[in-house]
Amino acid sequence: MNTNYSLSIAVIWGGPSAEAEVSLSSARGVMQALKNNYENVHLVELDEQIDRSLRDLNPDVVFPAVHGKWGEDGLLQGLLTICGFPYVGSETQAQVLAMNKVLAKQIFALNDLPVAQSTVVNKQQNLTLAAKRSLELLGDSVVVKPVAAGSSVGVSFADNVKALEEGLEKALHYDDQALVEERIIGAEITVAILERDHVEALPVIEIRTPENTWYDYEHRYTAGLSEHIMPAPLPKDQYNRVQEISVLAHQALGCRDFSRADFVVPKQGEPILLEVNTIPGMTSTSLFPDAAQAAGLPFPELVHLLVQQAFSRAQRLTALSDV
Repeated sequence: MNTNYSLSIAVIWGGPSAEAEVSLSSARGVMQALKNNYENVHLVELDEQIDRSLRDLNPDVVFPAVHGKWGEDGLLQGLLTICGFPYVGSETQAQVLAMNKVLAKQIFALNDLPVAQSTVVNKQQNLTLAAKRSLELLGDSVVVKPVAAGSSVGVSFADNVKALEEGLEKALHYDDQALVEERIIGAEITVAILERDHVEALPVIEIRTPENTWYDYEHRYTAGLSEHIMPAPLPKDQYNRVQEISVLAHQALGCRDFSRADFVVPKQGEPILLEVNTIPGMTSTSLFPDAAQAAGLPFPELVHLLVQQAFSRAQRLTALSDV
């Protein structure tokens, strides 16, 4: 891969989701890291004028750092594809599949990957009845989350009908559907996937938070409120298995360049795959940069690699179209 240090790069942040501020933190982190190797790095907001902003700038590569709506649901990638701008990360289809937790779980199950039992509740349903049926189906301890949201936005736990009904109302504030899953107790584990010469699982991380807390929005993005343990202190078979599942999940969804798979791993037995993130966080407290660093790839080298791969990919496609 030939390195071109004169590239113009647009780092995109924003969108209408509750994760817009996190997106800005990620974008600033990416931009500062890219400036180690490139002079022409620009921060661009994802708003109603994004097409005009990009055409005025005419970047060689776009680096999406948009979490949630418009960024991880495939809309931005579709626009970039239509406009002909090379970009880092997964294409539209993979973004759509990964963002929708129900579709993603169906694909994981079809590929024999371990997932938690679950059910779906729509906004139009009677929430009291839906809560009762969910607990009858899944047991008396569940997790409820919006079908298409990230960063633990709208997620809650419930062990009775009233708590679940309240959790459904909270989740349905962010989406038209809520996913209710059986709650599995275990270590919170994440695995970063990076495509270089091959699809590679980086060192496994266990996420720890103070007692009686969990890895919610506050603990994700507040320095000092979570601890990233690398390598995760899992038995060897579970450690290898979460890496294997992460690669298979990345491939099953059709992801490109990078992703991050999240798990809950009980003390014994099969790890449970929760979801795949197609645009992992790139803040100072984020997991993906930590995993890359542990694999010997400092953050500036990581983003440089991703940009060069996107640019080289576009160059190859242009060469093929000229034949």
